[in-house]
Amino acid sequence: MNGADTAWIIVATALVLFMTLPGLALFYGGLVRARNVLSVFMHCYAIACLMSVLWLIAGYSIAFGGGTSGFWGGFDRVFLNGVTADSLSGTLPEVLFFAFQMTFAIITPALIVGAYVERIGFGFVLLFSSLWMLLCYAPVVHWVWGGGFLADGGIFGDTGVRDFAGGIVVHETAGLAALIIAVFLGPRRNQTTPPHNPGFVMIGAAMLWVGWFGFNGGSQLAADGGAAMALTVTHISAATASLSWGLWERIKYGKTSLVGVVTGTIAGLASITPASGFVGPVEALIIGAVAGILCQEAVNLIRNGLKIDDTLDVFAVHGVGGIFGTIMIAVFGAGSFAAQLGSLAIVGVFTVVVTVVLVFVVKAITPLRVDEETEVNGLDLAVHGERAYDMSS
Repeated sequence: MNGADTAWIIVATALVLFMTLPGLALFYGGLVRARNVLSVFMHCYAIACLMSVLWLIAGYSIAFGGGTSGFWGGFDRVFLNGVTADSLSGTLPEVLFFAFQMTFAIITPALIVGAYVERIGFGFVLLFSSLWMLLCYAPVVHWVWGGGFLADGGIFGDTGVRDFAGGIVVHETAGLAALIIAVFLGPRRNQTTPPHNPGFVMIGAAMLWVGWFGFNGGSQLAADGGAAMALTVTHISAATASLSWGLWERIKYGKTSLVGVVTGTIAGLASITPASGFVGPVEALIIGAVAGILCQEAVNLIRNGLKIDDTLDVFAVHGVGGIFGTIMIAVFGAGSFAAQLGSLAIVGVFTVVVTVVLVFVVKAITPLRVDEETEVNGLDLAVHGERAYDMSS
């Protein structure tokens, strides 16, 4: 065990949890109508609790168990079977590696929340998120990070896919799942009300930015120069994408909005995530500059071109950003195009199929969408019996 590595990953684990609670909750909560803010908080909080328990029960074993098939890790690590305080994963206590990866298993289904806010059934959220994490997310983790068939020595030969912190594993899977659920749900009955609290949005985005240092820097799994570089390029990409998003808004619409600039931050963070262990500051500058414009145009295409109500632009920002960053690894010569594009395609098809099947299964058990009266009046009071703001807002 290395003490410095252990100390850093303890901090990184706390930072990644901080991304969901309260970062993502505030970011998403500020973007909805006032009468739905508590339901967004509830979705993020409940998912964090539920995924933690499920990761202990079986998720960690499916992702990082000792299975040799290349497709899943098996059940040898259920309930952390055989893991003690002295067990090691590389230079880290294995229980710490478990906890660090648990925070990724929390935020990935939580990202999907942004696609279905203001109109989805709470029971559907809990059951779908549970099954999706175990049957979609955890297997993909094994394929890419757990020594599975997309990793080195797999179907792409000695040099497998390069995904440092989750462009494929986190952002592509969550983005595609979000888009599919948005299609099944259909549009909200009220799409004209602006975000009720842009201040919440900025605060949440700032928390995500800080937490992302643990997300990307921690993925080095060591306290060394690689972690420092990952942290640095993460910051550069986020800052540059914020500026390019704001500039593009100014050119197109004549004004630069706060919500736009901080959404650009998230686009830059998502885009650098897969590449953060393989590029330097100049490459990060390029990735961020392109991401701010690319993801903004993706928002316009999905909203106005395809008419899909992915409410908080999960696919356009996270999905497109993660896919873009994954491809840029090959562009900058740090991975092969065959491995990067092939893995994106394989994981994309798998995610779509599993998500579609799960939507049909889960909605047969619990309603997918709330009734019209509940949606109009807001989910806070109707579903959770609470409200934070005057219902006239």
